[in-house]
Amino acid sequence: MNHFEDQHKEHHKDSALNVNAGVEQPPIVNPYYKRVKKREMSVEEYVEGIKAGNIVVLGQAITLIESALEEHQRVAEQILSLCLPFSGNSVRIGITGVPGAGKSTFIEAIGGRVVAGGRKLAVLAIDPSSQRSKGSILGDKTRMETLTHNPNVFIRPSPSGNSLGGVARKTRETMILCEAAGFDTIFIETVGVGQSETAVHSMVDLFLMLQISGAGDELQGIKRGIMEMADLVAITKADGSNVDRAALTKAQIENALLLFPIPESGLRPKVFLTSSVDGTGLDELWSAVIEFLQKTQNFEHNRARQAMYWMHETIDEALRGGFYRNEKIEKLLVEIESKVEGNQMSPFTAAHHLLDVYKEQC
Repeated sequence: MNHFEDQHKEHHKDSALNVNAGVEQPPIVNPYYKRVKKREMSVEEYVEGIKAGNIVVLGQAITLIESALEEHQRVAEQILSLCLPFSGNSVRIGITGVPGAGKSTFIEAIGGRVVAGGRKLAVLAIDPSSQRSKGSILGDKTRMETLTHNPNVFIRPSPSGNSLGGVARKTRETMILCEAAGFDTIFIETVGVGQSETAVHSMVDLFLMLQISGAGDELQGIKRGIMEMADLVAITKADGSNVDRAALTKAQIENALLLFPIPESGLRPKVFLTSSVDGTGLDELWSAVIEFLQKTQNFEHNRARQAMYWMHETIDEALRGGFYRNEKIEKLLVEIESKVEGNQMSPFTAAHHLLDVYKEQC
């Protein structure tokens, strides 16, 4: 310390500007803390926990299913194989609709009635993933606050990732585990981006479409491809000043449905006015769900079709994953992508070249 600093310190000794030395800061991490490695559960322990309805074990098993690690995938496949005989005993309902239709609010409202009737409900909510950060908010548990605290309800938000139309890659496998855990009603809530309907329709017994009124051209919601897949249609937010517009939307959709051929189920879709705020139409809608499942002519055929679809989808996923994990493809892909970006090679030539290389490795 030089002479100037001594004078400065002496001058400010009794001043508010004087800074005391203070105390030594403690370490950020507790020096006495010892990390204890968590014991890994066996496949049998996972299966027994799931069959006992332990939602903690169920959640951990679903995490294994969603994991991209190969060792996790191997364990998950064993768990699924052992749980499969205890699945298939639930009502599988897909719920879709445009963003803003109130899907989460609707599920909480009708889900409360389902649980009050003595059923156990699992809600598999698919959240959109960012194409930049690859992250998802996964906020459905926050939006469904009442259902979250119900012991007979299990809510599992999952990121859509790169899956087409916002259906999580492992939604089907998750549904099997939930059924093995004793949940007899499964809701699958999609992102509602317009492309997920085909994927959802392939894995559910009933496809419920939510429509909203008063948001512009009502006929924009009546798309032939989507409406032909709907088993039931619910007009949401039919309350307050929106009642008349909701009734008009209902009439327009009913008229449109008359132009379509009778669905494979043998039952023409019905349209309901509903309100998640005051509960209008929810009891009638759920009664219609039960009636549809009792009257449908192709329930067993539908389940068989689902199994076949899942098999082909699993093959597609396995082939895609094996291709991109191939060591030679990984090294070659960067070079090929650079040539495509620089217009030195067409995308089609590049794709066929990579596939030819992969075939040589098989």
